[in-house]
Amino acid sequence: MPVSRHVTKSADETLELGKKTAESLKKGDVVALVGGLGSGKTVFAKGLALGLGIKEDLTSPTFTLLRQYQGRFELCHFDLYRIEDEQELEHIGLYDCAGGDNVCIIEWAQHAQRLFPTFCVCFSGSGSDERAIEIKEGKDAHTGC
Repeated sequence: MPVSRHVTKSADETLELGKKTAESLKKGDVVALVGGLGSGKTVFAKGLALGLGIKEDLTSPTFTLLRQYQGRFELCHFDLYRIEDEQELEHIGLYDCAGGDNVCIIEWAQHAQRLFPTFCVCFSGSGSDERAIEIKEGKDAHTGC
């Protein structure tokens, strides 16, 4: 399983890493984002969206749980921060979207125990601190961070 490690020193660098990562995304890919509050998950997701050619500003769907965007592929952006149990994921259609004719980005992916992502992106750091970002790719990415 390929693993790459990065250190970003600003939101702009985190955004650029997301854009670069998007170059390798294809239909059916699931990107699991794992990290604490303020660790850079949404900024990275914005970079992924830009890299997929999405012109609309990506915002975190914390209260709606899912936002969809159209770019090179349809993008389904989930935020599972408010999820309390696995059954809620069925109701919001997470498992129906994951692996479909789209790309799924899932913030707080640790709440989806049955998820098998193509990429698992783990964030350490918060606020104005540097971020350590580890990207796991491949069939074992579901082992998480």
